[in-house]
Amino acid sequence: MEIFTNYQSHWIMAGLLLTFAIAHSGLAALRSRMEELIGARAYRVLFALVSLTLAVVMIIYFFNHRYDGVQLWQVQAVPGIKIVVSALSVISFVFLYPATFNLLEVAAIAKPQVHLFETGIIRIARHPQMVGQIIWCIAHTLWIGSSFMVVTSLGLILHHLFGVWHGDRRLAKRYGDAFAKVKERTSIIPFKAIWEGRQELKLEEFLTPAYLGVAFTIVGFRMLHPLMFEAAAKVPW
Repeated sequence: MEIFTNYQSHWIMAGLLLTFAIAHSGLAALRSRMEELIGARAYRVLFALVSLTLAVVMIIYFFNHRYDGVQLWQVQAVPGIKIVVSALSVISFVFLYPATFNLLEVAAIAKPQVHLFETGIIRIARHPQMVGQIIWCIAHTLWIGSSFMVVTSLGLILHHLFGVWHGDRRLAKRYGDAFAKVKERTSIIPFKAIWEGRQELKLEEFLTPAYLGVAFTIVGFRMLHPLMFEAAAKVPW
């Protein structure tokens, strides 16, 4: 009972992460059936509404409780650590956000479809969101150093590792041999396929609106950080 009382926010965050994982992965698994029932655009809207709503709740709760629990280490005053954390955060965004290339499909303006990508960031890692999330977690866990941050990072990483298995399974079921060939030419571990000669890095593929959007996103998040913390602090939980 004492461990629940003293670390209540940790358990709540773990519950929020589990709820998001079940909803997000569950809806992804049901995509084919849902699209047959309500259509591709309606499914995308439902998926986005559920995912974004749960994500916003988690982000607000994270902002308000990120220093809860035990302070395991404190390195924010160490020379150079802020530069390291900032650099890792930028790199994490490069992996996190180009994973969604077709923004019109995400917004359900164009008919949402499932695609097999093998260009740009996918040449480096087949599941860039997983890589970006791990890098983000390393950076923020290093910077914050609280037990709450460790719990949050472990939950996020476990969800994304499950997403790797779940995503590959769904693509294999949908595309069969076509995905098997993509899988042979790509790797989960960053740069592994390139190192082994199974893939070739083409820098010109990064000169696209998607990656330009990432640059604006990084700058935007950096500028909005203080406002986001201020807004979250007004929420009483």
